Amino acid sequence: MVAMGIRHLWSTLSSQTDEQAMWNVQMNDDHAAFARLVQRWEQPIFRLCARMVGNEHQAEDLRQETFARVYSHRKDFRTDSKFSTWLWRIALNLCYDELRKRHRHGECPLEDEPGQTESVRAHAVDEASPDVQAVAQEENEFVRQALVRLPETGRTVLSLRYGEGLKLREIADILEVSEATVSYRIAIALDQMTRILEPALGEGKRST
Repeated sequence: MVAMGIRHLWSTLSSQTDEQAMWNVQMNDDHAAFARLVQRWEQPIFRLCARMVGNEHQAEDLRQETFARVYSHRKDFRTDSKFSTWLWRIALNLCYDELRKRHRHGECPLEDEPGQTESVRAHAVDEASPDVQAVAQEENEFVRQALVRLPETGRTVLSLRYGEGLKLREIADILEVSEATVSYRIAIALDQMTRILEPALGEGKRST
């Protein structure tokens, strides 16, 4: 009977929306509901923090701080708003604080330049050979290194759009800007990424 009760409780928690779970956390200090939110979101938040600060150990600390902040500020959550928007905001603000504390030693972020545009090109390799996989892994590392050289605005929109697959409307809500502004920032960031990556990838191709 106890086992059945636990399964029923877990099934109920699993079927809750994030907003319903957060309401229970807010109103009843529901630890089970909070644990479910952490389970749902800990990996996306970790990935975002890792892309933003470029260090997995610090990203883990920021992930933990994000959920600690969610719980300590649970009374501030507006029940008519979207939980994910609030959560992404908290994580990003913590990342920004960390970046400012570190002063980004040894990195040279590019400044936004008006009028730049760039499209995204997707590359897919089916059943890639080990050699192709090695090259792809090397190129992914180039991309990671290039991402942390971008200004905060560019790093943010690329991480949310292509790292987490968020829609322009969702990103606009998180950043509290228009969709047009998000599109513009993405275009600028992609152009900056291209300028950073071209020399590195070109050198890599010449050496193969």
